[in-house]
Amino acid sequence: MSTQAELTRRRRNLVLAVCCTSVFLGNLNNTVLNVALPAMQRDLHSPLSGLQWTTDAYLIVLAALLMLAGSAGDRLGRRRVFQTGLALFTLGSLLCGLAPGLDWLIAFRMLQAVGASMLNPVAMSIITNIFTEPRERARAIGVWGAVMGVAMAVGPMVGGVLVQGLGWRSIFWINLPIGLAAFACAARFVPESRAPRPRRVDPVGQLLVMVLLGSLTYAIIEGPGTGWTAPRTLSCAIAAPVALLALIGYESRRAEPLVDLRVFRSVAFSGASAMAVCSFFVLGGFLFLNTLYLQNTRGLSALHAGLYLLPMAVMNIVTSPLSGRLTATRGPRLPLLLAGAATTAGGALLAAGAAFTTDALLFTAYVLIGMGVGMANTPVTNAAMSGMPKEQAGVAAAIVSTSRQFGQALGVAVLGAVLTTGLHGGSTGYTQAVRPGYWVVTACGVAILALAVVTTRRAAPPVGAPIAGQQQSAAGVRVPRP
Repeated sequence: MSTQAELTRRRRNLVLAVCCTSVFLGNLNNTVLNVALPAMQRDLHSPLSGLQWTTDAYLIVLAALLMLAGSAGDRLGRRRVFQTGLALFTLGSLLCGLAPGLDWLIAFRMLQAVGASMLNPVAMSIITNIFTEPRERARAIGVWGAVMGVAMAVGPMVGGVLVQGLGWRSIFWINLPIGLAAFACAARFVPESRAPRPRRVDPVGQLLVMVLLGSLTYAIIEGPGTGWTAPRTLSCAIAAPVALLALIGYESRRAEPLVDLRVFRSVAFSGASAMAVCSFFVLGGFLFLNTLYLQNTRGLSALHAGLYLLPMAVMNIVTSPLSGRLTATRGPRLPLLLAGAATTAGGALLAAGAAFTTDALLFTAYVLIGMGVGMANTPVTNAAMSGMPKEQAGVAAAIVSTSRQFGQALGVAVLGAVLTTGLHGGSTGYTQAVRPGYWVVTACGVAILALAVVTTRRAAPPVGAPIAGQQQSAAGVRVPRP
């Protein structure tokens, strides 16, 4: 196994650059698609539910496979699995750009997601294996988090430029040179490593996770169009809670479960997971609804729609490092309260309809939503890890990552379903049909506020201090200043 002592500083930084390239690709792909949705809808003659599946097929597969991919890297070799992920993601991107129809596009998006699931968790394992000195590891993780935030924030703008200049297929083709370069650099610079004792494979648990996430999403997306009592919709609505109960019963009896339910005994971790779902629910649903509004209702081009979303992106980028500093000095509660308050205010402004009357109010709402998302990411991770002993840090991080992806998928599914129901219900227009969805966004902001108060500490624990009743936490090192 390669360690920090065996690699030069330059080599370690090259490994970090390769890993950050992968996280940039994966997270840019999460948000760059949204601005292209109206163009896809026109070109592929897609209903609204088809657009939801174009987004959620990727997010659901990604969320379902994250924990499996992380354990596969530990067992089979991290560089090998990382390169496999890059190859599948790049191939999926090529096929998405060539897709002749909506069904093919959704299938190729799922292939993309299989590859993407091998990037983030395995790249994080590579980083923690290479950067063994605590201070240097903290800086590396700080760079990693900053790249993730920038990729998610600039996605709509990059998508607008590409769609306007080259068409919607170009948002997939841009991944090809980056993915191929990252693959070659990984082969050249990333050392191979494995865990000394990898976790056992859990195929039953993996299947139950996929059934749970897939059936729940299907029922929500298809319910408004096919009817909530339609046999397929009703079957999926029943399958989701059945799969959840089976997962809880099965995993609780395994010595090495895919989902270690013991981590949810920590109030801090459970609260952080719920806040991750709420925050990324807002991000996914907001981008989905607003790109449709700006292009289909306001008649803006893809480029202008990307420019309209720039205040949200800029605020996300600005507040992310501020959130890191506040978390390091004051603990996660204050930035999470600010995140909840901003999300609540932005959602209420949109839900009341006032934001649709002038650009000034619309941009104010966008700034507030961007602040809410930007302030939440770092303290959510900190709050989750502060309740975990070191031996459970890996599984806790994987569950929080899964919560983020599933929250984003759920936001697209739920808010898209609300919009579809409003349009089919005879609403006078898009702005009327969408307002109930923004009340859901407002409720997510309120939930973040409540969870921050109930589940987080008032101040950061001293560096190196153990969590009461547990072993030393993985959050013992202060959150780095990005």
